[in-house]
Amino acid sequence: MNQEGVNQGRRRLLIGATSAVGAVGAVGVAVPFVASWNPSAKAKAAGAPVKADISKLEPGQQMIVEWRGKPVWIVRRTKETLDNLEKLNDSVRDPNSEVPQQPEYVTGIPRSIKPEILVLVGICTHLGCSPKYRPEIAPADLGDEWLGGFFCPCHGSRFDLAGRVYQGVPAPTNLEVPPHSYLNDSVIHVGVDQEGA
Repeated sequence: MNQEGVNQGRRRLLIGATSAVGAVGAVGVAVPFVASWNPSAKAKAAGAPVKADISKLEPGQQMIVEWRGKPVWIVRRTKETLDNLEKLNDSVRDPNSEVPQQPEYVTGIPRSIKPEILVLVGICTHLGCSPKYRPEIAPADLGDEWLGGFFCPCHGSRFDLAGRVYQGVPAPTNLEVPPHSYLNDSVIHVGVDQEGA
């Protein structure tokens, strides 16, 4: 074959252009393929862990994330709230909250890994209603003894700001603490306990 009629510059340009188009096509195919490895919305609802950024959560505020189709409450408790928990020991059914089948960090009065951060499944243990977050102290409708907590208006169940159930209400047990861990100071991983299980 005669090499004199071949334009070497044009050949290099065509090879380069073909290679670039092929690389873009490979990336275009790879991106949806790799994205398909992420859990679907259905899988997340079935129990995939959920991350919650608490960096903007102010003392006294509550945020809600969804895990396994349930609302999970995250509350940044104030020092006053934590001090008041001790005062409620005679009013709640299980002051030390030693509940079997709960993560180890649920024991004790704060029922949390970090005392200032409370993580609870927001479903009443009576009939599955969702109690209201009522952090105010002694509101007219809840009485002078109310030091903040969760109130279920459906049947009157009350829980303190550790999720401990009051005595004499329909709810039989404390609010559930879901397995969770901290990825860092600002992000909670709900659905994964401290060991990563």
